[in-house]
Formats: sequence, structure tokens, C-alpha cells
Amino acid sequence: MKKIILKTNKLTKTFASGEVQQHVIKNLDLEIYEGDFTVIMGASGAGKSTLLYALSGMDVPSLGSVDFMGTDISKLNSDKMALFRRNHCGFVFQQMHLLDNMSIMDNVIACGLLVSKDTAIITSNARKLFADMNLNEDIYRKFPSQVSGGEAQRAAIVRALINKPPVIFADEPTGALNSASGTAVLDTLTKINRNGQSIVMVTHDVKSAIRGNRILYVMDGVIRGTCELGSYQEINETRRKQLGEFLTEMGW
Repeated sequence: MKKIILKTNKLTKTFASGEVQQHVIKNLDLEIYEGDFTVIMGASGAGKSTLLYALSGMDVPSLGSVDFMGTDISKLNSDKMALFRRNHCGFVFQQMHLLDNMSIMDNVIACGLLVSKDTAIITSNARKLFADMNLNEDIYRKFPSQVSGGEAQRAAIVRALINKPPVIFADEPTGALNSASGTAVLDTLTKINRNGQSIVMVTHDVKSAIRGNRILYVMDGVIRGTCELGSYQEINETRRKQLGEFLTEMGW
């Protein structure tokens, strides 16, 4: 029996557009399981990123609740929510958001210092993570502008992992990368998931989605369907066909 790590109850997010209320997320009940690679898909404007931000505490729901490992984060004030995110969430975005005036290593250390003041331990952990991502010292001592997009995104994954969060939230992590760099990033996410890391990823890319073991399809603010692909081993025809049939059924 899988452990529930995230759970929503009638989650609703509404935006005002003049006098009209736009319901981006509608009374959504959802469970995310520990150790899963959960992928959120859907058409543009379906509410994918809004859902991701609500699950991670980056956005506050209009109604309903988000239970994150026993804490109702929808009730936390901004200061407590920021502290909770530091300790429980890692983020990887389409744009890497690495600080240009700091080396890649220093970007990671700066994030680690938000939780721990032991620079030596943070640096040691960072070196191990960089090695796991196949990023050597010649790369992580450089500035972000001096490395490739794929290397920068893998460095961003190291930054997301440095405080050992139970969940990594990724929003279109390969969207700004070429095919080869995107594959390297997906391989990295797959590797850390196999090691037990829970991942929730938004994507519109089938090549990225096929890495997940559970696909959620969002349409008009609700979960229209779920596809269970099982643990990723490699992209085979059966897996590709199963996902393709599911997306066709969803109207992709």
C-alpha cells in the first residue's frame, strides 16, 4: 500500500476577470503517493501549472485544502509557508533561475544555507549530488552563462535536492532545451525517482510524460483521467502505445 504524501480536498482556485470569476481548478480531490513520478498533462490553460503551484504551496487556493505530509498548508501564513517550502519542496522550472553572478556551486550552497548553516556539510552533499548528475568540478565551478542549457538544468536539479525535500516539483523542465539536453535531464529525473525521490511534473511533452509511472490529465480544472504506466524501465512500444491510447481518449 503506497503512502499518501499529498492530498487535496475540494481544491478550488478562482481568478477574477472583471466581474467574471474564472474557475481554473474546480473542487479537485487528488492523492499523490510517496515515491511516484506523477505527471500532470493537459492542454494550454487547463490548469496544470496552477495545480502544481497549489500543491507546492507556491499559490494559495481559493477554497479547499492541501494536506502535505499531515500539514494543511492552505492554512499557513506566508512566513510559515516559506519555511515549509524550504524544508519540504524542491523546484525545477523551465527557466533555471540560477543567479548569473554566482558560480553554479555557489548557487547550490546559497540554497542549502537557507536550511543549514554548516557550509562544509552543504558543500560535501553538493559535490556528491553533482557527481550523481555527471557534473564535474570543471562545470560546477563555472558561471551559469558558461555551461550548456542541459548542464544548467541538471545543476538546477542539484539545487532542488540540496535540502533533501520529500517532493520535487518540476514545471516543464525540458521546455527550453534541445532534444539531447532534454533527454539528459529526463534521465536525471528518472534516476533520482528510482532512488525513491517523489516527483510531480507538469509537461505537454509526450517524450517527458512517458517517464512517469502515473499520468494525470487535467481538463477545465478537473482530473479527467488517470493512466498507470508502472515503473519506467525504458521506452518500449507497449508503454508508448498505452500512453498514446490514453491521450487520444482524453482528446489530446
